Amino acid sequence: MGIDYFYIEEGEFDAHLFHQGTFYESYKFLGAHKMLENEGYVRFIVWAPRAKEVFLTGNFNHWNETSLPLERIPESGLWNICLKGVSEFDAYKYRIITQENEVLMKADPYAFHAEERPKSASKYYDIEGFQWSDKKWIKERKEKDYLNGPLSIYEVNLLSWKKKDGDIQYSYDDLADELVRYVKKMGYTHIELMPVMEHPFDGSWGYQITGFFAPTSRFGTPKDFMNFVDKCHKNGIGVILDWVPAHFAKDGHALGKFDGSYLFESLDRAKAENDMWGTYNFDFTKPEVLSFLISNAMYWLEYYHIDGIRLDAVSYILYYDLSGKGIKNIYGGNENLEAIEFFKRLNSIIKKKHPETLLIAEESTSYEGLTTPLEEGGLGFTHKWNMGWMNDTLEYMKIDPLFRGKRQDLLTFGLMYAFNENFVLPLSHDEVVHGKKSLLDKMPGSYRDKFANLRLLYLFMYAYPGKKLLFMGGEFAQFKEWDEWKCLDWNLLEYDSHSSVQKFVRDLNKLYKEEEALYINDTSYDGFNWIEHENHKESIIAFERIGKNGENLIAVFNFTPVERIDYPIGVEEEGSYGMIITSDHKRYGGETKRIKTYKTKKESIHGRDFRLELTLPSLGGVILKKKN
Repeated sequence: MGIDYFYIEEGEFDAHLFHQGTFYESYKFLGAHKMLENEGYVRFIVWAPRAKEVFLTGNFNHWNETSLPLERIPESGLWNICLKGVSEFDAYKYRIITQENEVLMKADPYAFHAEERPKSASKYYDIEGFQWSDKKWIKERKEKDYLNGPLSIYEVNLLSWKKKDGDIQYSYDDLADELVRYVKKMGYTHIELMPVMEHPFDGSWGYQITGFFAPTSRFGTPKDFMNFVDKCHKNGIGVILDWVPAHFAKDGHALGKFDGSYLFESLDRAKAENDMWGTYNFDFTKPEVLSFLISNAMYWLEYYHIDGIRLDAVSYILYYDLSGKGIKNIYGGNENLEAIEFFKRLNSIIKKKHPETLLIAEESTSYEGLTTPLEEGGLGFTHKWNMGWMNDTLEYMKIDPLFRGKRQDLLTFGLMYAFNENFVLPLSHDEVVHGKKSLLDKMPGSYRDKFANLRLLYLFMYAYPGKKLLFMGGEFAQFKEWDEWKCLDWNLLEYDSHSSVQKFVRDLNKLYKEEEALYINDTSYDGFNWIEHENHKESIIAFERIGKNGENLIAVFNFTPVERIDYPIGVEEEGSYGMIITSDHKRYGGETKRIKTYKTKKESIHGRDFRLELTLPSLGGVILKKKN
């Protein structure tokens, strides 16, 4: 009995939008799809314009390499076949014959599912039909204002967050129970997942992708991942995905030289090769690549109800010269003009269809207008990682406290540009890996001083203008730097010093959501006033966070290991000010036993008519609020 297949008739498929770069739902047509008009058949379509021949091979034909030839769609670089007898989870690849008669075995660029590493074939999977139960979340999400609302992000690598006994990895279902419960308990508003798109090498952390439309099969099926997102939403937690439109893995089964030529990458070898990561760069001049990438972003929003996308390595997309190859644009500049237009188009399409989506750029240069709206001439991202704040603050915290006074500018300079963009303050995975030490181990001093410094850092972060992001393990003071091959050291929570930091971070998240002055004016000087920033000798700074209705907070930080008694701080209004949190409280592993209240004195200081005289703990900070 022969294999039952046929081809799309001319005129049945309009490839015009795909080749024009405006087919933003190309995932509904390319790849493998159940045919509604021909029951029992699955349609396969692949883009391979320079291929001499293309064959389909898989479980359904016992991996025969020549029995299922694809046919080119007229006047297109697309090939197709409609096959009967394909079952869900059947593995398959495309056997591509190049113009030089080289044989390539390629996974499907649009596959929704893939074999688990080290295998590399695609799997046929029916993506339709998941029963979502997050209608309430989706409705409320549309009404949220994440520019002027709280945004506290827990960054996670799913493979190394936690494992079962015997070093057994969690599944999506396990994570839907345990990770979601934990993040809810800790009070975060969002989880950010390091790339979940299919990738062959755990050590790439997911940033070298081979299957852009397939949630990694390490943890289960695509619908298992949908269930994870659904559980997050039902527990009031948003989900942000790391997304990598810069480059892709060179593995032989993946996108690289897909039809024997540079296809998804540039025909210019210097532009195609990404020497820094050993990958290929996407070519933003090709309309089909634009259709692929924008469709991919839309796919995660549409099918997985994702709340936000964090775009990785944006600087390396915006600028040619970061590659060190001396590449210039047509005007002699170093900006990648086509990439800039790609970002504008991407953000425009997402804003039009899903205006509530968080669009976060990891960008390390001073490129202007990244979070400026498109209609005002910007790129239209909603947020940008504040890499300058991260680098300066961590550099300061690593200094011996006795010498910090000489570098107080590292804490204060950031306010010169803090409102140029809509910033997220990231203490991310990049800062706690490969010899950089954990956040706790970066801190100087004795064992006790390290914990005090870390709590001080966290209080400073939550008081400072900008949204918050902390990588997993930081919330309980992981002592070892992150190792992608091992789970976090959860046993540390048996020790009071670590469990106390966890309580502190949980209480910071709670306070952050309760006190609107900490978030309501994050993007404007309307929300911030310096009180004291010139006391280099004693390494003390103080500032005011300003709410909408006079609900202001006073934040004071002592970065030396010396307690300051009756330290004067100027305030605008007479009255009593209560301490609403201190990093030095006994509950968190410090020395302060009770929450204090201070009354003003009618003596001017710091340009204000009244003063408070505070007890500032060594290596500690306090936040105060005026009592009614």
